[in-house]
This record gives sequence, structure tokens and C-alpha cells, in this order.
Amino acid sequence: MSFKDLNEVETIHGNEGTIIRQLFHPHNTLDGIRYSIAHFTLNQGKKSSKHKLKSSEVYYFLKGNGIIHVDDTSLKVKTGSVIYVPPMSPQHVENTGSENLEFLCIVDPAWKQDDEIIIK
Repeated sequence: MSFKDLNEVETIHGNEGTIIRQLFHPHNTLDGIRYSIAHFTLNQGKKSSKHKLKSSEVYYFLKGNGIIHVDDTSLKVKTGSVIYVPPMSPQHVENTGSENLEFLCIVDPAWKQDDEIIIK
């Protein structure tokens, strides 16, 4: 078993106004999982970089309101929304609400920087 306290996990600050906390990843989990899960906070009025991954992703929105853009589709998201994103789908998240947007992102197989392509 592995345990983490969100408030004690190292934060990474993205250029676009995101705060990322990598919760579980094969490199930091005792039981040898193959996926990764991270907690994201996207500041009010900000949007993440448009990107695509070689892995599939599931977004679970914890707090706030926004829009997720996947391929040519845009969906409004709110607390409780769950979105599956297939591999190699161009995507980004936009915070359209009046507070920070918080969500979990599960990546399978686990996120690797080499598998992420930033789209300009």
C-alpha cells in the first residue's frame, strides 16, 4: 500500500497558470502500478497548454467550472464531470469559472515527458 497527503506532495508550477502535484506514478509507488495520477489546479481565467499524449487519460473534475477541448469538441465541465481522452487527441482545459478549477488526471500507461507533444 502507498499513501500520500495532497498538501505534502511537491508542487510543480506550469507556465500557463497550473499547479501540478504528481500523486502516484510507477517511480514513486511501492506496488508497481502502470498508470499515473496527478492533481491539477488551474487558476481562474487561465487555460492549459494545448497538447496530446501517447497515453489515454481520464479527467475527473473536483471543483470549479470550465471547458475541456478534445479534438474538435468542447464540453463544459463542473464538479463531478468525468472525461475520457483517447491517446494522441489534441486537448486543453480552460477555467471559465469564478474560482480555481481543480481536477485529477489519470494517465495509462503512466505519463512520461517524452510521450507529451505540446501543440503551438
